[in-house]
Amino acid sequence: MASKRDYYEILGVGRDASEQDIKKSYREAALKYHPDRNPDDDVAEERFKEAAEAYEVLRDDEKRAMYDRFGHDGLRQTGFTGFTGFEDIFSHFGDIFEDIFGFGTFGGFGTRQRAVDRGADLRYNMEITFEEAALGTEKVVTFERAGVCPTCEGTCCAPGTYPDTCPTCGGRGAVTRSQGIFSLSTACPHCQGGGRVIRHPCETCRGTGRTTEEKTLTVQVPGGVESGSRLRLTGEGEPGPRGGSSGDLYVVLHVQPHPLYERHGDDLVCTVPISFSQAALGAEIEVPTLNGTERLKIPRGIQSGKVLSIPRAGAVSLRHRRRGDLHVQIHVQTPTDLSPEQEDLLRQFAALSGSEVKPKGKGFFERFKDSL
Repeated sequence: MASKRDYYEILGVGRDASEQDIKKSYREAALKYHPDRNPDDDVAEERFKEAAEAYEVLRDDEKRAMYDRFGHDGLRQTGFTGFTGFEDIFSHFGDIFEDIFGFGTFGGFGTRQRAVDRGADLRYNMEITFEEAALGTEKVVTFERAGVCPTCEGTCCAPGTYPDTCPTCGGRGAVTRSQGIFSLSTACPHCQGGGRVIRHPCETCRGTGRTTEEKTLTVQVPGGVESGSRLRLTGEGEPGPRGGSSGDLYVVLHVQPHPLYERHGDDLVCTVPISFSQAALGAEIEVPTLNGTERLKIPRGIQSGKVLSIPRAGAVSLRHRRRGDLHVQIHVQTPTDLSPEQEDLLRQFAALSGSEVKPKGKGFFERFKDSL
């Protein structure tokens, strides 16, 4: 199977192109290669499909970021596999042509109509742990959504009956008037754009073609996400009316705080207490990480506030897939509740270190007085 062309190459824009640049280039390509301007031209038809697919990816921040990092293979993680034909393009895009061309349906130049509507998007709030957000996880979600009616199988009609062609639009789903080289189309007021009229609606779904169903999905949460991140599951929303494509499911993530770590981008920060003797003499301690514990060497004479780092023990980067670092801030604990023996030893230490004699040079209070 032939490999797909680069989406930026298809639209003739650079990788730093703005949203407006991408929209402008797509509009020019769509007008140039639309099949109604190029009848029986298979090459133009393929170019038109390529441009639509490229625009669908590059206009979406999430898809564009995934494509920039991993190319066409990365898009499969979002559930996007491209377009298979014109019906797929027109049903998937919904109101895209209103955004690009300024009118409700892209009739091409009066011949192609979008007769179906896209289903509603759904939102699912998911709570995950700090560790799951940093390293990634797999979660199973169960939610309710509209599904195809089991009685009429989505036809909206009572068993044994069939829809009639709309007498107002003749089954086209739209009424059209010309405006220059464009055709300005609006949904038929009689059939609401469906092209059909249901004379005998299904009693189970009351003519909607849908009933409520429970859906269970496995969601891959990539490492490096943060609270408020959205995962888009294409086609897992509600099905569209009159056989239209399904909407998307947006999983909104809420990350629980951690009692030990703070996150700064891909790096983690924690504070680790050590004893006075460990700070003075040096030591090797165990530091908890997201994957267990790591040995950390404490140099002799370390001071409170000093930061030591453990490489690649932080969160996974969404951009590079590499892990950040764990930064350990040292806190030297002052001993309290000393026994008489301990206190005596510390006084001996103070005497040996000269803490009880006047230090060389001016002391802190003398320097403070001089500054006044």
